Amino acid sequence: MKRLAMMTGWLAAVAVAAPAATPYPQVRPGIGLRFPADHGAHPSFRTEWWYVTGWLKTADGKDLGFQVTFFRTRPPVDATNPSRFTAGQVLFAHAALSDPSTKRLLHGERAARQGFGLASARIGDADVAIRDWRLRRAADGRWRTTVVADGFQLALAFRPTQPPLPQGQGGYSRKGPRPDEASHYYSVPHLKVSGNVRVGGRPIAVTGEAWLDREWSSNYLAPTAQGWDWTGLNLDDGSALMAFRIRRKGGGTLWAGGSVRRPDGRTVVLGPGDVAFRPVAIWRSRATGATYPVMQDVSIRVDGKVMTRRLTPMFAAQELDARSSGLPVYWEGAVKTPGGRGYLELTGYYKALSM
Repeated sequence: MKRLAMMTGWLAAVAVAAPAATPYPQVRPGIGLRFPADHGAHPSFRTEWWYVTGWLKTADGKDLGFQVTFFRTRPPVDATNPSRFTAGQVLFAHAALSDPSTKRLLHGERAARQGFGLASARIGDADVAIRDWRLRRAADGRWRTTVVADGFQLALAFRPTQPPLPQGQGGYSRKGPRPDEASHYYSVPHLKVSGNVRVGGRPIAVTGEAWLDREWSSNYLAPTAQGWDWTGLNLDDGSALMAFRIRRKGGGTLWAGGSVRRPDGRTVVLGPGDVAFRPVAIWRSRATGATYPVMQDVSIRVDGKVMTRRLTPMFAAQELDARSSGLPVYWEGAVKTPGGRGYLELTGYYKALSM
């Protein structure tokens, strides 16, 4: 516990350190995505993540939800420092398993500085690891992950059925009023999942469908941002919907956006005036006291018509308290919508998010 407390304190100190001696690169429009290189790490940028969520089904028809997320951050330290102990890159990871039969969320965390055999994030293609946790893209194009956490294990493979979906304008995704408040961002919806999970006993074979998000940025949120609501939905007709809103401190929406990929592959980019989130049901966490709008109506405007989808959680108690690994408290939950399934992420409800 003392070692964990020391790590948490060190991470907090990094977060408030002076600006880096070497400036972070800024996200700019007009820079096209390149594969497989953009599956891999972008270590010069301040923040980056590999994020997989999805629904699983066991052989006896039981539903489960899962999340595996790896984060990489470049702390504001002097890049010319020759010491091997300089924390030039720090990695974090979260994993969770949602079980509606017990209404419990099992979750685990990892954190380590890069190097010394503890953590790594490959450049050129996806392969990110923290000790015994790993997410990588294999030579056959499938993504694979292994997670060994207290109370559960995941060993899953994700087979793409659609090409990467650039978000925003060719992968340049605005997150605020300023052009530099943005990320490079793409998704891979409709990943076919196979593998097994373990909860206590023997491995249980599962199949399912997942969503992969990849983002990297140096200036993700405006100073006036409180947090965000985000959803990624795999729809039964083969289409995909991503929608988000950045909430303003004090209330209201600072920015919004998203995309719709139609069944024929055509994509519609959604701007700030095309997306609206409306809370329908609230859940309050007994553990942290945070209140989350876990059921929401998401409305999007496409070709002049407004369509609304209700997001209903698999169950309400899907909050992750990741403060022990240097990350925030947030809600990450499996949700259903008529004709589809996906995930809803809610940040900044415990306190304003700092990135």
